[in-house]
Amino acid sequence: MDELEEVLGGVGPHLRALRKQNGVTLAGLSELTGISVSTLSRLESGTRKPTLELLLPLAKAYRVPLDELVGAPPTGDPRLHPRPIKRYGQTIIPLTRRPGGVQAFKHVIPAGQPGEPKPQTHDGYEWLYVLNGRLRLLLGEHDLVLKAGEVAEFDTRVPHWFGSADARAVEFLSLFGPQGERLHVRARHRR
Repeated sequence: MDELEEVLGGVGPHLRALRKQNGVTLAGLSELTGISVSTLSRLESGTRKPTLELLLPLAKAYRVPLDELVGAPPTGDPRLHPRPIKRYGQTIIPLTRRPGGVQAFKHVIPAGQPGEPKPQTHDGYEWLYVLNGRLRLLLGEHDLVLKAGEVAEFDTRVPHWFGSADARAVEFLSLFGPQGERLHVRARHRR
């Protein structure tokens, strides 16, 4: 067996392990990637040869470099370097690397950008935790200002908008469950 066949032979089991590790079903992965369940199954079993067209959407879904899917030798800096997203005048930094379930993000709204409120609705459930600054949250009929250390949680089907409460920068963390997943509190301190 030559080196290429050996590398390609290891892709299927690695894909299956990644899927199981992330708690995703073949159907869920198919929905995320647009790749049929049968093709995903054959990739994992090794009966379908992995191609770039199949591996790229899988790498994106698992939020891993393509190198990791094919077992390429590690190179360079091993630390995670998330790619910031610029949207709505904010910088949004993804903090999770797995498909499905609750996703974590850090949001930075720069100074001087309180923003024009344009409430949105969509499926999901969201938690916000303010790190620095003052965050204005419009939630249905409520107009709230959250300070550092304060938290809000809400169903995103309620019209909502967030931005800086003043002309200063604000940083906050968000946890977002796109299918309405909620956090499960396993332990609470009782006084």
